[in-house]
Amino acid sequence: MTSDQPHPDDIELSEITVGRDLLLLITGGVRHIGAASTAYMDGDTARVMTSAVPHHKEHTISESVALRAAAALNRTVTVVMGIHYDNLTKEGIMEVVNIVNTKVDQYLLQKV
Repeated sequence: MTSDQPHPDDIELSEITVGRDLLLLITGGVRHIGAASTAYMDGDTARVMTSAVPHHKEHTISESVALRAAAALNRTVTVVMGIHYDNLTKEGIMEVVNIVNTKVDQYLLQKV
């Protein structure tokens, strides 16, 4: 399901285990790769490194998701994200952020 407006059923979170590490892929709308954030534990502190494609904004979400997941799961987590809907309003962007955060919360509750 794709449209010009975000919908919870359209935004997908999938996982791939890579040894002890974890790759989370979060996509929606017109799927692509907009950013990749890798968070890792440095003692008791989660740290993150991000690569973002120019003119994409996914890094503003992927960083916080990677940090939350790494801290909750105590493992290195890379989040690759690409979500695009045409002509989103600020409210539409907040809806995307809320949908992603809800999906991540649900995912982490199953894993912890």
